[in-house]
Amino acid sequence: MRKAFTLLELIIVVLIIGVVYTLVIVNFNDKKTNQRSINLSNLQAHIRGLKYEESVKFVCMDDCSQCEMIVDGNKTEQYDGILDKSVKMYRFDQNNALVATSSDTYFNKNGVREDVCFSYSIDKAGIGDQILVAYKNKVYDFSDFINGTKVYDSLANASDTKNQLIQEVQK
Repeated sequence: MRKAFTLLELIIVVLIIGVVYTLVIVNFNDKKTNQRSINLSNLQAHIRGLKYEESVKFVCMDDCSQCEMIVDGNKTEQYDGILDKSVKMYRFDQNNALVATSSDTYFNKNGVREDVCFSYSIDKAGIGDQILVAYKNKVYDFSDFINGTKVYDSLANASDTKNQLIQEVQK
């Protein structure tokens, strides 16, 4: 009759505990990393990956230092430090000229209107706001729903690319 564990049995138990611990820590860190890793390059793809029925809206308030993800009208996540107040949004008008635009109006749960620095939303059909975002010497084009966000070095470069695409389609 045995009264103790063998060395091999103890090593196996320690290894199992180590593997489980590693998996838990990695998954916990991945959630934190995913939240921090959202930026303008991957915002559109991140939103498309969320489960929603009606719409998803990414809204940054006041000076853009604090942003929220709102899924079907409910705030799900908060992000800090993604943008700052230097962010500018543009749209193409009917003549394909770039026009500065402001963010949508946002009302909090109490019905109070809040100042919005930046917003981007996707509706239930998967169609997002067709905007260009100028931020830190880059321009992010959110108008391509199929290929995702394109990044340009300047507004002029983004506008030229859009006009070339229009000319190709019109041929």
